[in-house]
Parts: sequence; C-alpha cells; structure tokens
Amino acid sequence: MTKVIIHRFQLLFLILLLSPAVVFAEDKIDTGDTAWMLVSCSLVLLMTPGLALFYGGMVRSKNVLSSLMHSFFAMGLMTVQWVVVGYSLAFGSDIGGFVGGLDYLFLRGVGTEASGTIPHVVFMLFQGMFAIITPALISGAVAERMKFSTYCVFILLWGTLVYDPIAHWVWGEGGWLLEMGALDFAGGTVVHMSSGFSALILAIMIGKRVDYGKLPIYPNNLVFTALGAGLLWFGWFGFNAGSALSAGTSAASAFATTHIAAAAGMVSWVLAEWWFRKQPSVLGAASGLVAGLVTITPAAGFVSPMGALIMGLIGGVICYGAVLLKGNLGYDDSLDAFGIHGVGGMLGALLTGVFAAAAIGGTSGLLEGNIAIMWPQIASVVATMVYAMLVTFILIKILDATMGLRVDEDQEREGLDTSLHGEHAYQLQ
Repeated sequence: MTKVIIHRFQLLFLILLLSPAVVFAEDKIDTGDTAWMLVSCSLVLLMTPGLALFYGGMVRSKNVLSSLMHSFFAMGLMTVQWVVVGYSLAFGSDIGGFVGGLDYLFLRGVGTEASGTIPHVVFMLFQGMFAIITPALISGAVAERMKFSTYCVFILLWGTLVYDPIAHWVWGEGGWLLEMGALDFAGGTVVHMSSGFSALILAIMIGKRVDYGKLPIYPNNLVFTALGAGLLWFGWFGFNAGSALSAGTSAASAFATTHIAAAAGMVSWVLAEWWFRKQPSVLGAASGLVAGLVTITPAAGFVSPMGALIMGLIGGVICYGAVLLKGNLGYDDSLDAFGIHGVGGMLGALLTGVFAAAAIGGTSGLLEGNIAIMWPQIASVVATMVYAMLVTFILIKILDATMGLRVDEDQEREGLDTSLHGEHAYQLQ
C-alpha cells in the first residue's frame, strides 16, 4: 500500500514538472476580469444605439431614420473592418511607432490565449466597440445632407487611415505617443478628438443645410435625445471603467470619476444656459452630461473624484461656449460633434496632465509639481488634431470628386428617410 502511495506521488510530481507551461497558462486567465470585460464590451456596444437615439431625436422628422442608420450601420461595417484589418493595424507589431503590422490580419492568431488576464479575443472585441462608435460620432456634423453611399465609404477609409493609426500611437505597444508618456485612459484623443476635428472639416467642406439660418430647424423628438443620453451615460461605465482591462481598483476609480464628471458637466451646462438663455433645457442637460463624459474620458483612471468634479464643471461650460461659437463662425455642425467631442476631447487631454494624481494612476500631474507631463499631453493633442484633419480633408476631396458628398436639393428638401431609404419614421394617420 505504501509503495502504491509513493508511486502516485512520484507520478503527480512528474506530471507537474513536465507541464508547468500548461498550468501557468491556465492561471493567467482571471475569470473575474474576463466577466467584467465581457460586460464592458456589451456596455460600449450599447453606446452606439444610444448615440443613434441621441442624434436621431435632434434632426427633423424627415431625417430620423437616416440619422439612425448612420450609427446602426456603423455597427456592422466597422466590425467587419476591425476583424479584417483594423485590429491588426491598431494592435499588431509596431512599425516605426506609427501603425501596427499585419500580424492579426483576419484575426489570425487571435483566440482564447491570454492577453494580460483576459482572453485575447475579449480584448479584441472590447477595442472593436471603440472602433464602431468613433466614426459614427462624425455623422452628427453632416446629418440631413450627406449621401449614405459616400458616408459608408468615408467611415471605412477613415477608420483604416485615421482611427487605427492613432489608436496604435496611444495604446499599441511601441506607439510613439505611448512611448513619449502621453496619458489617455479611454480615448480622449483616439476617439473624441479624432472624430470631433474630422467632423469640423467635414461640416465645413460639405456646406450648410439648405434651410440653415433661413428657417427654424427644430428637433423632432427630444424624448429620444434624452433617452439616448441616458444610454450613453450608462454605457460609458464600460467605456471608461472597462479600459482598466481588469475588475480592480483602477476600474473602480474610473467608474466613480466617470459618473461624477457626467453629473458635473450636466449641471454646469444647464447653469450656463440658464444664465445666457434664461431657460434651462432638456437638450442642454443631455448635451452637458455628454460633455462631462467626453472631458473625463482620457483622465478617468488617472484623477481623483474631486479632479473629476472640476473637470466635469469646466467641460460643461467650455463645450457650451464652443457650441455657441458655431453660429458666429458660420459652419453648420448639425448636432455639435465638434463642439462636444472635438473641444471636450482636447480639453480633457490637457486637463489630464493638470489633475493626474500619483496615488490614483501612478503618474503625477501639473498640480503635483510634474510640469514635464504637459509636453506629451500637448503633443498628443496637436498630433491628433493635425493628422485627423489632414487625412479627412484628403479623403473628402477624393470622395467629392468621385462619388459626391451630398444629396441634391430636392432630395434634401424631401428628407433622406424617403429619398435615400424609402421609409418613413412615423406613420401618422
């Protein structure tokens, strides 16, 4: 009997000795982290239908479905792009700090093996949700007048030539802004600045809506907009807290700062509007919370709750001012993609350098005496702004010459729901 027991212990020891890699590989995957990231994937995906409602409620009733389609179809088209080439360009092996290689083309080599403490395929999916909503944000600048066919080609090319490289700069191993030390926790530059400044160029180049500045243009359904804003707030917890890539203290901190900044942004926007317009509006409250969320996005895992409160208050007021300026500057950013996402993303990236706290994210900011952190933050803002605007300008020039950017005047007056999609949002008897 004793010999049998000894033999079994020897056999067990031999198995453990010969297969350490197997045991280690299984232990690297953390089920709690994986569960949280799957939830975060779902939350971030929900943000795109939330954006569809947010934007869809602000256009006229004859363009509701057209606006919804911009976001919904991006969920399909950009997922295919991400699977085929986008993920590889963003997170493949580094090429000169600028872009990833083709290691993961068609998701080759992307499976259930560990990426940190979660399966690689989960990391790929989470990042893919960002790649979906970012080009959809741009659609707010050209609502009610852009050809759907041109929009589809544009976001496909823009995702490949703008979003994917910038994502690599900031988050990809070897990316030049990451190596420089730029802080962007969840996409202030990658998502909001890239889309917001591209939206500005697109709005200027496509021109104003036919009736803009001549006739009143009223939102068709602010209930949709308020509901969409609520879904964005809810989904943003996955967007920011999920960017910790684990269910730990960093996620908890990002969750708290996200909520606080959104609330502060709503309050400051409404108070500013109340002061200047003498009336607080539902649209202002919805826009303000989104402005707070955009502003905190690059800083979510780096700042304290009080830092988030101040950033949200500043973001709401500054973005409100940016939206007011479009009338004076003469461009038609239909749904304020630039005023909220471009300006809010830029502001957030800079304020991240100011309010970063070593006790929260491990890096001190300007208020803690680290002046040097501001240089990579400024570099990330300038590089993102210049690159996104330049490539967008080139793309629009090419597409305008080959496909045309906007529908003709008769189609625009009729409404894009009928003229482009052959449908009506509301069947009123």
